Amino acid sequence: MTSLFQILMMILQVAQFIIIAHIIMSWLINFQVLNLRQPLVAQLWDGLNRVLEPVYGRIRSFLPQGLGIDFAPLVAILVIYGLRIILQNNVNAFY
Repeated sequence: MTSLFQILMMILQVAQFIIIAHIIMSWLINFQVLNLRQPLVAQLWDGLNRVLEPVYGRIRSFLPQGLGIDFAPLVAILVIYGLRIILQNNVNAFY
């Protein structure tokens, strides 16, 4: 059962990394450090958007519209942190 706990923590860590990579890449694209006309950048951006858009779409449906700032990545990161805290506090259930 310890392996199950470690696998769940690893999945949450990978999800957190993907979201943070998406946030940083969006900043670099908006500040024109990265160019979407480059094939590798375009493929990475498209792949990250395809993976994260279903998650962000569900979160956006609960958030108020018209704020001008997308809080979906922030909410997703907070949910991941919350899940990690819940798992760490209940680690005894995995033994």
